[in-house]
Amino acid sequence: MKKIELLAPAGDLEKLKIAIAYGADAVYCGVPDFSLRVRINRFSKKDLKEAVDYVHRHRKKIYVTLNIYAHNKHLVKIEQHIQYLKKLKVDAIIASDPGIILLIQENWPECEIHLSTQANATNFAAVDFWRTQGVKRIILAREVTLPEIKEIKKQVKNIELEYFVHGAMCMSYSGRCILSKWMTDRSANLGDCSQPCRWAYREIKKMSIADEQKRFIMNIEEDRHGTHFFNSYDMNLIEHLFKLQEAGVASFKIEGRAKSAYYLAIVTRAYRAVLDAIENKISKKEVKMVIKKQKIELDNLTHRGYSTGFLLGREPEHNFENKNNPAKFQFVGEVKGTSGKLNILRVHNHISIEDELEAVTPRENIKLKIEKILDNNKNEVAVADGGHNKHYYFEFDKKLEIGSLMRKVLQNDKNFL
Repeated sequence: MKKIELLAPAGDLEKLKIAIAYGADAVYCGVPDFSLRVRINRFSKKDLKEAVDYVHRHRKKIYVTLNIYAHNKHLVKIEQHIQYLKKLKVDAIIASDPGIILLIQENWPECEIHLSTQANATNFAAVDFWRTQGVKRIILAREVTLPEIKEIKKQVKNIELEYFVHGAMCMSYSGRCILSKWMTDRSANLGDCSQPCRWAYREIKKMSIADEQKRFIMNIEEDRHGTHFFNSYDMNLIEHLFKLQEAGVASFKIEGRAKSAYYLAIVTRAYRAVLDAIENKISKKEVKMVIKKQKIELDNLTHRGYSTGFLLGREPEHNFENKNNPAKFQFVGEVKGTSGKLNILRVHNHISIEDELEAVTPRENIKLKIEKILDNNKNEVAVADGGHNKHYYFEFDKKLEIGSLMRKVLQNDKNFL
């Protein structure tokens, strides 16, 4: 079988580098104006050039998102942006709007085009249509089931299929939501979603909801935190990668450009480990052991609960109580360099000399003991705090590599290690 691509999100240049270091074959990113990520997105045109150079030096691929649903006012800037992407030689552009696809083909005929999940391709006729329009890869809608993927691949030749395997699920149809625009005048289809599906709602009077024929009745209940009746579980398909590979999926996509660098590292590494196990053709028993280990790592992250989405033909579960799975670790910093036997850390969250730390690397987790903490002036201190641009110097009982991410065991999980 052809090697499967692991595609990771990059919300900024730093996260892009982490995605590559922790096992991604390709990354996707975009500048705020055109990429469905306006607010939590620090990519500039300059950053994009550096990103392309960095990814290509590592012999990986970079896909740029240009997947808003454009209005007339956007078209001139979009055309200019396509010319810039052509100059950078990005590996593909991700688009959903037929007009934008036409502009790409007019301004850069050789460009590889990937159809965004926003276009909602859910059947082989739609996939074949987009193939005839010059699209090379279809990012299937999350609503597509495993048997449907197999049928699409059987019916349509010479097309690549991409599928989301991990991350947030939207309560609307593959992201085409109008709630945000209606409620806050921030358009999700222009990359500015305010996520009203995650909000808490409260009763203003006792009531229930029913359809006109009173076939379906839903009581609106709440606790002291309110109620979350739009809120879905997160997708986690790490146990189903082999099935997706057999079905004909060429690229496994991780959602999460707005997530932290630590989240990105853990998720990318987990899927890389399982993919490598499958592709190295080790025994099924050994693959299951790898999956079990990586499921633990994924469960250690804060999440809304996991589901298999629509893949297995069931309706995705909903998290009506908005209970987050409590994380067993807190991301506290990253190793930015060394000074003799000291590690230079950018601290993100509070670290004290008594904390139990682990270093997360692309290959393993390393338990650490803190021997000494020095501040930016190399004065010995008992604690280190984030929220500023100064670095700290740490002496550990083990030597660490640059780029290692640091996490500490939370107090209620001291027995976890």
